[in-house]
Amino acid sequence: QVQLVESGGGLVQPGGSLRLSCAASGITFSIYTMGWYRQAPGKQRDLAAIITSEGTKYADSVKGRFTISRDYAKNTVTLQMNSLKPEDTAVYYCYCSSAYVGYWGQGTQVTVSS
Repeated sequence: QVQLVESGGGLVQPGGSLRLSCAASGITFSIYTMGWYRQAPGKQRDLAAIITSEGTKYADSVKGRFTISRDYAKNTVTLQMNSLKPEDTAVYYCYCSSAYVGYWGQGTQVTVSS
């Protein structure tokens, strides 16, 4: 059974930084995609940053501020978030997929507020 466990969310002031981590267990397939989506209150879940076999992809709104990295041996993915803005407030979900099926973590809350 695949499990994605996120950690690192919390409350931070505007301009601050947070680091999200996700560890995948129960993986019995080749991971094609691993990364982060986020869902703000009243909005749909959208891509934040993701790593595929073809490279990395970031939402335009986080480019230059967020950095995604992956440890292929440990099946972990990390999102370093700098220069955080109030509009980054959301539940952040870890995601991984094979070529055929995707899996979600339970989500971790990130709140950017003074």
